[in-house]
Amino acid sequence: MSATETDAPVAATRGKGPAPAGEPVGAARSERVSALVQRHGAPAVLVVVSVVASFSFDSFATGDNIANMATSSAFLAIVALGMTFVIITGGIDLSVGSLFALGGVLAAWGSRHGTPVALLLPLVVCGTVGVVNGLLVARSRLAPFIVTLAAMLGARGLMLALTDEGADTYLIGKGSFLAELGQGSTLGLGNPVWITLALFAAGAVVLRRTRFGQHVYAVGGNEDAAALMGAPVARTKVLVYALSGVLAGLAGALNAAWLASGVTILGNGMELEAIAAVVIGGTLLTGGLGYVSGALVGVLLLKVIQNVINQIGSLDSSYQQVVSGAFLAVVVVAQTWLGRRRQLM
Repeated sequence: MSATETDAPVAATRGKGPAPAGEPVGAARSERVSALVQRHGAPAVLVVVSVVASFSFDSFATGDNIANMATSSAFLAIVALGMTFVIITGGIDLSVGSLFALGGVLAAWGSRHGTPVALLLPLVVCGTVGVVNGLLVARSRLAPFIVTLAAMLGARGLMLALTDEGADTYLIGKGSFLAELGQGSTLGLGNPVWITLALFAAGAVVLRRTRFGQHVYAVGGNEDAAALMGAPVARTKVLVYALSGVLAGLAGALNAAWLASGVTILGNGMELEAIAAVVIGGTLLTGGLGYVSGALVGVLLLKVIQNVINQIGSLDSSYQQVVSGAFLAVVVVAQTWLGRRRQLM
């Protein structure tokens, strides 16, 4: 079973077998092709770009460069994992960038009191912000965009208050377990990479093999129908926003451990990168369909593009945002077109 098949929704498997009675064979074949493009388009582009870059730049396919790309991708990937659950329910979370920065500062501050405090503090604080977001969205029926925008500003303000407007930078002592967690490596890959892979494996199982995962897809597909079927709509929304907050805080803590300090300027625009990676990986912005593995592929694609631009040398990093925006626009247009085709079949 391939990676992308472990977390696909049950509804996405439609069209893989023989065409149902009364359904034209051509329509069934077109639907299968559309599903393949939806699920495997981003991995195919990633492979093509990587192969071309390997032949074009001598240093691209080296072990050091691959390890550096993997480690730098790990933190955004963890944030994108939480964002995947939120978007599948039809929501959005704009607070993850600020929670990422807040989590890093809290981990660095808490490291003075031991590693358990350094790890638990960002998870508890950022998870609490996520719970509040979920309650306001689910119980008060406020727009996710407005709720999480307010949380983004609030979390950023709290982070600046803790650091005296960014004047104080908390450091993580060398040789501590937290520093080893962020800077150490196993089998040639950084520890954050292994943590990320474990989280994605767990996320795929939760989304595909548990009742909670089925509720996530049901709420995103049709909230009213999910409620009629007995799915706990409000509780599901609260849980996905709480999960998004916890993962953003964890990513920030690991990043602080990697840098050995809680850097206050990080996280700006990360929420948009996470959304772009999730959508590029095949998750519908309208909800109801998405893949955990697709989010990981989307993150890797964005990071490979950024690395290629750095390899070129004559282009600055701003071009990475231009290319990422173009990719996102193309993917959204393709999703809309494929969705309309399925409705007409």
